Amino acid sequence: MKVLLVEDDPSLREGMGELVSELADVQAVGTLDEALRALAADRFELVMTDMRIAGGHTDGRGVLEAARRQRHPVAIVSAAGPDEVAQVLHPSVPDALLIKPFQVDDIMALVERFLALKRQVVAAAREPVAGDSSEWTELSPGVKGAGSAPDSDRTWLRLAAEAAFPWNRSRSAHGVLLLEGDLELDGERYAAPCYLFISQGASPQVKTRAGALAVCVPLRGQA
Repeated sequence: MKVLLVEDDPSLREGMGELVSELADVQAVGTLDEALRALAADRFELVMTDMRIAGGHTDGRGVLEAARRQRHPVAIVSAAGPDEVAQVLHPSVPDALLIKPFQVDDIMALVERFLALKRQVVAAAREPVAGDSSEWTELSPGVKGAGSAPDSDRTWLRLAAEAAFPWNRSRSAHGVLLLEGDLELDGERYAAPCYLFISQGASPQVKTRAGALAVCVPLRGQA
């Protein structure tokens, strides 16, 4: 699993990178441009970015918005308080917030929370719902779901070719593993196999060309 770390302070970038590398492969960069190139080239289970990069007041927002468009979870790291962070990032909202100075346990717990979600989604994918199971119900034309109770620990989605529906599972963030076919979320297209993260409150328009099979697991615990 991979984490993108965006931090302009070299010593802090090195120290944080060493910690996170105990849990995942880390790509550490120090500028907004480097972060955007990394996001264009690879996929990450978590993006951790400073709110102000190399003096840029809103560079952290630039990273957040780019990562959000590509369905990566984003944790903002900042010396500012939650109110100032919210003001700078508005209208975007990060998936987690880590306030400087932080303890080792804080950063490790934050990273592990998002890595654990990916593991849970992969584990759920090993126990698919049979195609003829009575669990499948029609959610909208061409779209079927299984295990979709509000408190379910996983939901399966099957889309017929050219199907479309609005994502309405916004009460919590979700990890989504696309196993077959393709999905287009708000204009961004993804082909299987692909792991996606849909943030709390997000309601993308979902389409497919060839059809799709995906499993979703909600993110649990505190940010």
